[in-house]
Amino acid sequence: MMVSPFVRRRRLAMEILRLRDEYGFSADRLASAVGVKRQTISRIENGHVRPDPDLIMRILTVFNVGEKRWAQIMTIAREAQERGWWERHADQMGPRQALAASLESGAQRIFEYQMTLLPGLLQTPTFSQARVHADPSAHTEGVEPTRALEARITRQRLLERSGGPVYEVVVDELAIRRFAAPVAVVGGQLRHLADLGRKQERVTIRVLPIAASIAGHVVPRSAFSIYRYPDSADPIVVSVDTITSDLVLTDAVDVGHYLTLYDRLRAAALTPEQTIDFLAAVAEELPEHQGAI
Repeated sequence: MMVSPFVRRRRLAMEILRLRDEYGFSADRLASAVGVKRQTISRIENGHVRPDPDLIMRILTVFNVGEKRWAQIMTIAREAQERGWWERHADQMGPRQALAASLESGAQRIFEYQMTLLPGLLQTPTFSQARVHADPSAHTEGVEPTRALEARITRQRLLERSGGPVYEVVVDELAIRRFAAPVAVVGGQLRHLADLGRKQERVTIRVLPIAASIAGHVVPRSAFSIYRYPDSADPIVVSVDTITSDLVLTDAVDVGHYLTLYDRLRAAALTPEQTIDFLAAVAEELPEHQGAI
């Protein structure tokens, strides 16, 4: 079974924090008990580093953890150490795409809201290529367009493999009407989305009309993705798209706001069947379909 090392590091952090709370240990006291600096404990509890198995075992010994819980936490620690394929090429594919690949790995369900761009997991190679070359200044130093495109294709295979995640996306009509690539490319992309909506059982696409009435008169402010994992004890993760980076949230209160928001956006969106008809109709209207370039 695939896992997300990023998510397992967050889960490990939760387990260590829970142990400290149960036994009334401060971070300083735990650090002293296992012979490390307080900052080392803080980095583990922030999920920022790959855990040292020996250190984790020393922590479990301090708390005299039972056999079953010991085995569970050590399994989490080992999985948190793993290196995914995206880490070898993180600089070339871009850190944001590497983060997305890590969160997607092992996910059971992925829900997205896309405000201004068509979803990366459903892009055609032609559309992705157009986007990579559209604004070179938006890429971090070291990004290689060819490697970024290869990584996008590798990520997309996740939806095709046996046992892959259920994927649902709400696409704002703005992302469809405002062309992010040449017209001919957009037309092909929209037809591809309509085709996926008809044929891919685990893929659901909904368009949110500009004039849609959203419960509470909510006005979404950014794109975001929600990731759920098979282990119900793992945190639900929300990744919020910002101009320069992605904000990753695992706090239950923060995540809850986005779960509610997504439910409202989905309820206001077209049905999957209506969406397929809408995408096909927009593609038909484009000049490219009539032979214009």
